[in-house]
Amino acid sequence: MKRRRTPEERYKYSIRKQQRALEDFAEHEFDWAKDLMLWYKLKKVEMPIDEYRACAFFLNKEYRNKPGSLTLLYEMNIRFHAELTEVSRENAFDILRWQFKSYTKTLEKGGY
Repeated sequence: MKRRRTPEERYKYSIRKQQRALEDFAEHEFDWAKDLMLWYKLKKVEMPIDEYRACAFFLNKEYRNKPGSLTLLYEMNIRFHAELTEVSRENAFDILRWQFKSYTKTLEKGGY
C-alpha cells in the first residue's frame, strides 16, 4: 500500500524546481561576478562601488542571510533578459556592468 504524502512533503516537492532554478541562477551570477571583477583588475581600473556591491553580494553569498533577495534578483534578471538588446562582443561587458548596477539598485529598493 502506497503512503500518501503529507502537506509539507507535497509543498517541498512542488518547490524543488524553483529552488533548483534559484541555485542555478546564483551559481551563474557568481561566475559573472568573478569575471567582472577580473576584467576590472586586468584593465587596472577601479570598480565603481555600485557594481562592486552587487559582485560582493554574490561572491560572499549574502543572499543566504537575506530571504527573498535572490528571488527578487532572479525576477529582475528575467525581465532584464526579456528586454535586452542583442549582446555582441563589443557591448558584452557594458551590459554586464549595467546588469550589476541594476542588481544594486534593486537590492536597495527591496530593502536589502
